[in-house]
Amino acid sequence: MTETREAMIKRMRMRSMRRGIKEMDLILSAFSNGHLAEMSDDGLALYDALLAENDHDIYGWIGGQFVVPDRYAILIDKIAQGANGVTRPA
Repeated sequence: MTETREAMIKRMRMRSMRRGIKEMDLILSAFSNGHLAEMSDDGLALYDALLAENDHDIYGWIGGQFVVPDRYAILIDKIAQGANGVTRPA
């Protein structure tokens, strides 16, 4: 059975808010609530793949401490734009 777009977005919103690191909960919840509905199917698939990555790695990518893998560069940049004050002082 194929997951509907609506079910996929709902699942990814839940995964975005239950990360294990509070900062990631805040960052990814805000991003998912503001952007998932407008994303293309390919964009949703990429975000789903990002959610499978380690929280510490994602947090380091967003905060600029680690080099972002090429496949996530544009997505991480978009997420980081809304993360001011969470990954670094505003």
